[in-house]
Amino acid sequence: MTDITKHQAPAGEKGGKLDQIWFTRCPVPTATGLAYKLGWLAEEFAGDGITLSTLQDAPKELGRHHYDHQLPPLIREGGNLLALAARAQHAPTRLIGLTWIDEWQVLLVRADSGISKPEHLKGKRLALPAFIEHPLKDHIRGSSIARGMSLHGYKGALGIAGLTLDDVKLVEVGSGRGNRQENLGALWAGLDELVNGNVDAVYVKGASAVDAAKKVGAVVGIDLDSFPQQSSRVNNGTPRPITVHEDFLENHFDLVARFLYQSLRAAEWAKTNLHGVREILKAETRSDDGGVATAYGEGFHLALEPTLSDERIELFRKQKDFMLVHGLLDRDIDLDVWVDRRPLEQAEKWLHQKAQAA
Repeated sequence: MTDITKHQAPAGEKGGKLDQIWFTRCPVPTATGLAYKLGWLAEEFAGDGITLSTLQDAPKELGRHHYDHQLPPLIREGGNLLALAARAQHAPTRLIGLTWIDEWQVLLVRADSGISKPEHLKGKRLALPAFIEHPLKDHIRGSSIARGMSLHGYKGALGIAGLTLDDVKLVEVGSGRGNRQENLGALWAGLDELVNGNVDAVYVKGASAVDAAKKVGAVVGIDLDSFPQQSSRVNNGTPRPITVHEDFLENHFDLVARFLYQSLRAAEWAKTNLHGVREILKAETRSDDGGVATAYGEGFHLALEPTLSDERIELFRKQKDFMLVHGLLDRDIDLDVWVDRRPLEQAEKWLHQKAQAA
């Protein structure tokens, strides 16, 4: 346990002794992932006799909890499609943080397409991944990640030019499920259709998509990250939620706050360690130096910390409303009730105390 947290944890721990904490994150830049790779999360809880493990390394039968969040001692930092869908299916979670990282959201085109601006999309054919076939019925909506991301990516690009989805033709392609463990680029099923001339543009994002684009010779037609308005880039990972089971939060508040403290600490470390962050990201994203550099640029490491600012919550609300309208949620949810600011406020207090002490 850190010196900061050892003597200043909030009173009122209600749970019994815990010997295992699970966390899960997606293969993208996160302060949580950095804190884990730096060994800080394991060190934080070792003195309590608590083992901290990633769900990615857990027995296969536990993997489904990345989707349904029914594992109580789990902290999840991942795409919002799954988190919002789980909450709409009455998952007992609380939203304790939101991160934002621009991660190369682009529309890929053929080199001879002539598409280089959002207004060029009018009348074009855009690849729309199908809903996936999922053995768990409740997860079909939120788990159709490629569909949700593509649809909102197109909406964002079109909106920049004052266009809507009515101004293009959406061409349904494969679900993009693929073998994502071996090749995350397989998520973007529309790439084959692009190469074959069946569609004119495909939405992709992230370091793995950089590698996939290179393999098929696709080029960037529209780079959403190059436009100033964040609202045009609201999508599955922007903002990215950190959620926790209600029982874990109420019975072990101190442990949740300490977890967030180490994430905040890692975000501070990242600000002056770009090379170290990129080295960690190559393993996190399963990409190479070029993929990481292209996807995340030069300044991404300066703002990895989770927040619950009003601005970020409103951007998250935009994603929630989009999902509801486009059939990616079973029902609406009360976002304001879902948010619990207490653990992040406590973690920020500890970080401030450490800075003052230094």
